[in-house]
Amino acid sequence: MPTINGSVFMPSVLTLIGIPGLESVQCWIGIPFSVMYLTAVIGNSLILAIIKWENSLHKPMYIFLAMLGTTDIALSTCILPKMLGIFWFHLPNIYFESCLLQMWLIHSFQAIESGVLLAMALDRYVAICNPLRHATIFSQQLLIHIGVAVTLRAAILITPSILLIKCCLKFYRTAIISHSYCEHMALVKLAVEDIRVNKIYGLFVAFTILGFDIIFITLSYVQIFITVFQLPQKEARLKAFNTCIAHICVFLQFYLLAFFSFFTHRFGSHIPPYVHILLSNLYLLVPPFLNPIVYGVKTKQIHDHVLRMLVFRKIS
Repeated sequence: MPTINGSVFMPSVLTLIGIPGLESVQCWIGIPFSVMYLTAVIGNSLILAIIKWENSLHKPMYIFLAMLGTTDIALSTCILPKMLGIFWFHLPNIYFESCLLQMWLIHSFQAIESGVLLAMALDRYVAICNPLRHATIFSQQLLIHIGVAVTLRAAILITPSILLIKCCLKFYRTAIISHSYCEHMALVKLAVEDIRVNKIYGLFVAFTILGFDIIFITLSYVQIFITVFQLPQKEARLKAFNTCIAHICVFLQFYLLAFFSFFTHRFGSHIPPYVHILLSNLYLLVPPFLNPIVYGVKTKQIHDHVLRMLVFRKIS
């Protein structure tokens, strides 16, 4: 790789060092991370299989849940295999283009997950606040349009940030990234050139996606709670509220981890780097790990089908 004044020009290979400061225990950190990944893949795959084969679950709520499960599997797969390669097999190198691809996939799937969570909130809003029109509004055609729109939104908003890095940043102080995966700012901060445009666009994308989705999710649930508490019968209120508990848990864990990681990374300069990186890793791994558990426990239809499968296996 050619160098100019100590900087590296367009490095073909980058090196991910993992978690700086915790290199000696990275092999042990990989164990709970791999358990979380296996749980995410198996749990979400089980939910996808149940939804696919049970005709009674071919409803908007469960179709959105299938979208969420697919996104979770893809998101965790984008990060963990390479991370375990660093932790366990000492394979830190990654091609520059592969690094950009990983970055694009991670942020795209994050944006898709946020969009699916918004769609799930709107589905619950219509189901509880306007139940007679729910089947008409959330038609199969609308579900397809929502899936396409959520995917296109993510791809269109994330792609320019990758192109800015590829086309505008040519010289890098080093080819070593102090992170366990190709995180946007971890790579951008290595550049010699002015990175303000990349920072500003990164903030724009984050607030455009997360800010927009959180506002409408919050408004949806405020209206849902108002409608639920106005129901005359206590049993009806409890039933309506129970259908939303799992969704609320998933929303909170996704967005609270996102903002905690974001603000710690941006404003926690006094916090050790390994804390930032561990939070970033958990932000990507915890939601895919917890989502199937939350829905498996709190969603009666999913819970019943899982128990039925377990009982059938024991009998067999």
